[in-house]
Amino acid sequence: MIKVPLTVVGAERLKAELHNLKHVQRPAVIQAISEARAQGDLSENAEYDAAKERQSFIEGRIIELESKISNAQVIDPKLLDAEGRCVFASTVEVEDLSSGDVFTYQIVGEDEADIKDGKISISSPIARALIGKYAGDTVEVNAPGGVREYEIRDVRYG
Repeated sequence: MIKVPLTVVGAERLKAELHNLKHVQRPAVIQAISEARAQGDLSENAEYDAAKERQSFIEGRIIELESKISNAQVIDPKLLDAEGRCVFASTVEVEDLSSGDVFTYQIVGEDEADIKDGKISISSPIARALIGKYAGDTVEVNAPGGVREYEIRDVRYG
């Protein structure tokens, strides 16, 4: 079975979503179905159809989250000692050599990626280029807009 890397925060977020689905959303949709059934004819009952569709979505998401959590390899960046290398869960400060712009990214799992929050997926082109490199190294990234060069300014864990 393939293990999927997740940070501690990402794993906690998935567990919280799963808990919410099981203990808040699922009971609410069951109640909505019950109330819609009480209205009588189900063949033309839009509330019943909507509740059943919502229930299907919730059950599918529960299965998906349980699978992701069971296959997760949780990595705590505070416990990493990669001797200055860029690794999963590390936070990397890079400078775009063509524009001089400085960016800070944390390399995270695919479910945690959020570029607005500075979290990039381990499978993204920039993360793949950074992995294994050290502060001071220059990397080339094959981005959709063409090849970009970045200099790694700092690598932090935690």
